[in-house]
Amino acid sequence: MQNGYYAATGAMATQFNRLDLTSNNLANLNTNGFKRDDAITGDFLRLYQQYQEQLPLEDQTKASAKYLNRNLNRVPILSEIYTDRSLGAFEETHNPLDFALTSPNLYFAIQTDEGVAYTRDGHFSVDKDGFLVTLNGFRVLSRSGLNEKGGIMLMPDAEIEVNQNGEITFRDNEAPIQAGALALVSFSEPKNLKKIGQNLYTYQGEGVHQVSDSGALRQYMLEKSNVNAVREMSALIGINRFLDMYSKVLKTHQDDMNAEAINKLASKA
Repeated sequence: MQNGYYAATGAMATQFNRLDLTSNNLANLNTNGFKRDDAITGDFLRLYQQYQEQLPLEDQTKASAKYLNRNLNRVPILSEIYTDRSLGAFEETHNPLDFALTSPNLYFAIQTDEGVAYTRDGHFSVDKDGFLVTLNGFRVLSRSGLNEKGGIMLMPDAEIEVNQNGEITFRDNEAPIQAGALALVSFSEPKNLKKIGQNLYTYQGEGVHQVSDSGALRQYMLEKSNVNAVREMSALIGINRFLDMYSKVLKTHQDDMNAEAINKLASKA
């Protein structure tokens, strides 16, 4: 098989993966707190040289791996997928249960069925039991209850005020009542945050820190997605053009070059 066929096939697969990322970004254009994903394109040789000393086989060390398949060395691949954690635009609302975080490395802690997860989406509500929950029904954790799966129960008919550090105060006809604080969390290695769906993340690794004096919380506001529709649509057009181009390359290899090679070999037989 021609070397160019490998390269065109790998390039097309890479563009399909980029298409998935871009389509997902556009689908979440209006998702509160969503962070867009992007990819770095590399090649097999770069990836192999970076990780060959970490491969599990003893005969695949840097000293012994002296042969690399020339057909695969320069085949394009997605060498890394990363999340752009820059802040989205902020929108003012009239809902006292809407909260935005102005620091990019700060998250709300949420109790799910599988354990503690994290989100940037501060559009909360109250469930039938009086607990503060996400739109998917997961309880929002309090600062004191982070390690005890403790939620935040709101007083019926009381006005809620939350300061910039997440500390909650209830006001009714009597004196203000201090009622704990929202659990706000930062991470030593934000790149280890993994999306798990429902606008939630899990964190793989050490370095989870509770932050009590961030000054970064804003009540009556929401952070919007950081997806730029024009940028993503431009990327989508470029991806489709690449796919069309690689499709023509593959067709040329398969139909024209292979047919010519067969005819020439047959004539010399």
